[in-house]
Amino acid sequence: MQTTEIEQEIRSFIVENFLFGRAEALNDDVPLLGNVIDSTGVIELIAFVQERFAISVEDEEVMTENFGSVRNVVTFVEKKLQNKEATEQG
Repeated sequence: MQTTEIEQEIRSFIVENFLFGRAEALNDDVPLLGNVIDSTGVIELIAFVQERFAISVEDEEVMTENFGSVRNVVTFVEKKLQNKEATEQG
């Protein structure tokens, strides 16, 4: 899966679920927590990422470095997918 596809899916989910279609309010580096989503929203975002990309998010991975912005979420998902592929090919 390409980075642009991952980004589009994450961005679409956030815009549709938290910004009521106002995509202009979201750029790659806008802090999500407090500005765009609340703590319940983080749980929804994590559930979406796990389901959509078939990855698991461990409790210790739920941090600003991984879920603080669109760019961070995309990077996190890419790493998880790469690790999953490496494990499966193992």
